Amino acid sequence: MKQNLLLKIQDFGQSIWQDYIQRNIILSGELKQLIDEDDIRGVTSNPSVFDTAIAGSRDYDEDIRAMALEDKSIEEI
Repeated sequence: MKQNLLLKIQDFGQSIWQDYIQRNIILSGELKQLIDEDDIRGVTSNPSVFDTAIAGSRDYDEDIRAMALEDKSIEEI
Protein backbone atom coordinates (compact mmCIF):
# COMPACT_ATOMS: atom_id res chain seq x y z
CA MET A 1 0.00 0.00 0.00
CA LYS A 2 1.27 3.48 -0.88
CA GLN A 3 2.24 5.58 2.16
CA ASN A 4 0.02 8.60 2.87
CA LEU A 5 2.50 11.50 2.91
CA LEU A 6 -0.04 13.80 4.58
CA LEU A 7 0.12 11.58 7.66
CA LYS A 8 3.94 11.72 7.61
CA ILE A 9 3.84 15.52 8.06
CA GLN A 10 2.79 14.96 11.67
CA ASP A 11 6.30 13.62 12.32
CA PHE A 12 7.49 17.22 11.86
CA GLY A 13 4.97 18.69 14.29
CA GLN A 14 2.78 20.04 11.50
CA SER A 15 -0.91 19.62 10.80
CA ILE A 16 -2.85 19.92 7.56
CA TRP A 17 -5.79 22.28 7.23
CA GLN A 18 -8.30 22.38 4.41
CA ASP A 19 -8.00 25.83 2.80
CA TYR A 20 -11.57 26.06 1.55
CA ILE A 21 -15.01 25.08 2.64
CA GLN A 22 -17.98 24.24 0.47
CA ARG A 23 -21.32 22.80 1.49
CA ASN A 24 -21.00 19.88 -0.92
CA ILE A 25 -17.80 18.56 0.70
CA ILE A 26 -19.65 18.44 4.02
CA LEU A 27 -22.86 16.89 2.68
CA SER A 28 -21.08 14.36 0.45
CA GLY A 29 -18.91 13.07 3.29
CA GLU A 30 -15.72 14.21 1.54
CA LEU A 31 -14.65 16.34 4.53
CA LYS A 32 -15.18 13.41 6.92
CA GLN A 33 -13.10 11.24 4.60
CA LEU A 34 -10.31 13.84 4.58
CA ILE A 35 -10.41 13.88 8.38
CA ASP A 36 -10.50 10.09 8.71
CA GLU A 37 -7.98 9.18 6.01
CA ASP A 38 -5.67 12.19 5.74
CA ASP A 39 -6.00 13.46 9.32
CA ILE A 40 -7.07 16.94 8.24
CA ARG A 41 -7.07 18.94 11.49
CA GLY A 42 -9.16 21.98 10.58
CA VAL A 43 -10.81 24.09 7.95
CA THR A 44 -10.05 27.72 7.26
CA SER A 45 -11.91 30.28 5.26
CA ASN A 46 -12.20 33.97 4.49
CA PRO A 47 -14.69 36.22 2.63
CA SER A 48 -13.14 35.39 -0.74
CA VAL A 49 -13.48 31.65 -0.09
CA PHE A 50 -17.13 32.09 0.91
CA ASP A 51 -17.75 34.20 -2.19
CA THR A 52 -16.31 31.43 -4.37
CA ALA A 53 -18.25 28.74 -2.50
CA ILE A 54 -21.56 30.59 -2.83
CA ALA A 55 -21.24 32.29 -6.22
CA GLY A 56 -19.18 29.54 -7.82
CA SER A 57 -21.52 26.67 -7.07
CA ARG A 58 -25.19 25.85 -6.96
CA ASP A 59 -24.95 24.48 -3.40
CA TYR A 60 -26.71 27.47 -1.87
CA ASP A 61 -29.19 28.39 -4.62
CA GLU A 62 -32.21 26.68 -3.06
CA ASP A 63 -31.68 28.26 0.35
CA ILE A 64 -31.03 31.72 -1.12
CA ARG A 65 -34.15 31.44 -3.29
CA ALA A 66 -36.27 30.38 -0.30
CA MET A 67 -35.04 33.30 1.80
CA ALA A 68 -35.66 35.73 -1.07
CA LEU A 69 -39.23 34.44 -1.38
CA GLU A 70 -39.63 35.14 2.35
CA ASP A 71 -38.70 38.78 1.58
CA LYS A 72 -35.44 38.54 3.50
CA SER A 73 -33.04 41.40 2.92
CA ILE A 74 -29.69 40.88 1.24
CA GLU A 75 -28.03 41.28 4.63
CA GLU A 76 -30.29 38.61 6.17
CA ILE A 77 -29.65 36.22 3.31
